[in-house]
Amino acid sequence: MLDIKQIVAAPEEIKKRLSLRKPELAVQVDEVLSVYENYKKVLAAVEEMRAKRNSLSKQIGQIKKEQGDEAAKAAMAEVCALKDNMAQKEAELDPLKNKIDELLLSIPNLPHEGIPVGKSDADNPEVKACDIPLPTFDFTPLDHQAVGEKLGILDFAAAATLSGSRFALYKGDGARLERAIISFFLDTHAKKGYTEILPPVIVNEEIMYGTGQLPKFREDMYELMGKPKQFLISTAEIPLTNLNRSRQIAEAELPIKLTAWTPCFRKESGTYGKDTRGLIRNHQFNKVELVMLSKPEESYKMLEIMVEDAQDVLRQLGLPYHVVELCSGDIGFSSAKTYDIEVWMPSENRFREISSCSNCLDFQARRIGMRYKNATGKLEFVHTLNGSGVAVGRTFAAILENFQQKDGSVLIPEVLRPYFGKDKIEAK
Repeated sequence: MLDIKQIVAAPEEIKKRLSLRKPELAVQVDEVLSVYENYKKVLAAVEEMRAKRNSLSKQIGQIKKEQGDEAAKAAMAEVCALKDNMAQKEAELDPLKNKIDELLLSIPNLPHEGIPVGKSDADNPEVKACDIPLPTFDFTPLDHQAVGEKLGILDFAAAATLSGSRFALYKGDGARLERAIISFFLDTHAKKGYTEILPPVIVNEEIMYGTGQLPKFREDMYELMGKPKQFLISTAEIPLTNLNRSRQIAEAELPIKLTAWTPCFRKESGTYGKDTRGLIRNHQFNKVELVMLSKPEESYKMLEIMVEDAQDVLRQLGLPYHVVELCSGDIGFSSAKTYDIEVWMPSENRFREISSCSNCLDFQARRIGMRYKNATGKLEFVHTLNGSGVAVGRTFAAILENFQQKDGSVLIPEVLRPYFGKDKIEAK
């Protein structure tokens, strides 16, 4: 959430930067400023009446002494009238304050001044080229769904019977490979100082507001019936970032580095007809997440570290990838700057997103109430960062496609073999 004081202090600059995302966001800034001005006027009227009431209340004894009972009664009546009028005005404040908060919750984070300007992913520049050779084949490579079904390790028909479209069922070596990938990712990140967490995958409504999933993305969330309102998480970023909710963190604790594997759930309501085949865009999928809490002055350095940590697992697996920087029109709601890591998918002859690493600055911490005391003793909001470390299903798909063999088998990357137990998946 943006700071209303920041908006009031430099409204044109805020509108200019938000317009890099979408031009219509300038209108939302004007709307929140209008409500805030009204709030200030009502607050000023309340404070003026309160001051007058307090001053007059203190004078009643002196008025009675100098001007008599009738003058004192008139002063008391004026105090009562001020009290009633003040109560009426005070009743206007909470709805106005709630409206301001509602509007602020719908405004995305300010994009970093240096990010590329653009409208869509087509405008995202490559910032790191692939340093692993693309695979070559002396046969026509299949897509991962075809490879997996031929090997009997993926069964999308069974998944559809159980749950409908856009779900996957892993069988035998498929389930074993998925589990091996998860363990490899968690072990790798733990060695780099991330504390492993296994959080709940159901969270309360206010937790979703904390990281920015609500109110913006409610239609993509799986909401549970009953009270209190609860949701299935769409990413482990949600519980991990909220772990230190409403807490004053000791400066010596920073940076805090967390990692978690969770199943994730997304309706993907705006993507029907897009990427419906295989594991690319399912309603339920596994992901290993990275979250950092940082001092403000260190957060962009920590972003580079996070991106390096996410790349490292792909390098160890031998999967070709590259890194792009998201343009102003493509960055996420809570992010100020984002890098996407994209893995090579031979069947499509293109790179596919497998990780997004973002610096959210104090945007989420302000919603969550998460601060630390700096070296001067002043309380500041921490900066939050998150990134996939990385998406497990898409890694599974990339392994099947990049390491498929002419005989239909799939080689297992060397670093996964201690977890998987074999060096190859073959059709039975």
